[in-house]
Amino acid sequence: MALSLEEKILDPNQGVYLIGTTPPKHGTDDEQLKSIAEKLLGRLHEIEYDGVVIYDIQDESSRTELPRPFPFKQTVDPRKYSQLLREISHLDVITYKSVAQRGKAEFSEWLNETKREYGLKNLVLVGSPSSHGDIKLSLNDAYQTLESHEESFFLGGVTIAERHANKRNEHQRLIEKTAQGCEFFISQAVYNAQATIDLITSYARTCRQQGIEPKRIILTFTPCGGEKTLTFMEWLGISVPEATKWRILDSNEPLSESIRICRENLDLILKSCSHLDIPLGLNIESLTNRKEEIDASMNLYRLLKATMELCLAEKQISAVSA
Repeated sequence: MALSLEEKILDPNQGVYLIGTTPPKHGTDDEQLKSIAEKLLGRLHEIEYDGVVIYDIQDESSRTELPRPFPFKQTVDPRKYSQLLREISHLDVITYKSVAQRGKAEFSEWLNETKREYGLKNLVLVGSPSSHGDIKLSLNDAYQTLESHEESFFLGGVTIAERHANKRNEHQRLIEKTAQGCEFFISQAVYNAQATIDLITSYARTCRQQGIEPKRIILTFTPCGGEKTLTFMEWLGISVPEATKWRILDSNEPLSESIRICRENLDLILKSCSHLDIPLGLNIESLTNRKEEIDASMNLYRLLKATMELCLAEKQISAVSA
């Protein structure tokens, strides 16, 4: 019998390979929604993957004074799209939920609906993008609400290596979130390999010192086809080193160059961290709906999955011969 996504994530000997996507825009009717889902899954039919991550897109304008490179568009309820993708693909999904917009009672009711009406179990909760604005529920309060809730969920959290580069405490956040129920973490898109290496290393050392079993960190990668996508990435808070930025923008084929960079970054992370025994995974996304970037994300997925599977195989051979 095939393992569930939860079982794969919890088994450090398993690879975990995900595809990240956003729900269609608000107002999309059911027939069109199904057509979009089938088109996505048709594209994914060419690859082997363990599940789909469905994001909960928020405006995030409060996080920065810079103008948003792409206009914000509300989407259909991520739960509705998650349910549809799962029903058609028969694969597990992970649904993101931004918790700041509603109070404790509303969030508790949202959890009831999520389990009973949508049949969804795998969640990643996201807090407010900034401390400004109307925050009705903090991430900590959301975790507490979830812990005391009668329905059970398989909970993940977000990790941001850039935050570790600035504050040097992101590994402590992972340990705190684990105590609050998180069983895995999904990173922000990786373009700064060293920030990710520093985070994983700090996390591994602290877990070892405290006798804690480390949780899986699923690394997100995304292709970048040009200046507008790069501007959007930086607006989202993704750290792109200056040399990397010019390497992409000065290339005759920015998309292909960005894929090479992602491969090099994953290689570097694996070489630097494979001895630390932190289970890793992959989540490949396209930040735009441009066809060439979506197609590039499929190529990126194939390349990075092969890279990670080779590393896993080498580790298992070393373990057997040791």
